[in-house]
Amino acid sequence: MVYLWDYHQSEIKAKTKVKGSAAKAFLLEREINYGFGKRKIRLSEVKKYWSKLNLLPLRKRLFELLIWKK
Repeated sequence: MVYLWDYHQSEIKAKTKVKGSAAKAFLLEREINYGFGKRKIRLSEVKKYWSKLNLLPLRKRLFELLIWKK
């Protein structure tokens, strides 16, 4: 179970009121923006939810450079 500094995974699902991809995208966004601890983030997850992620501007640019070489 993932625990972020300000949310617990079950709380996120309840707060988003949408099960599935919206909650997963929100969790992934929080992990990228604020640290992901010991869990490695899968590249396939980042690519899958890229359009839904609201990342910090510099982080988003860095990920674009690393993933798509833009």
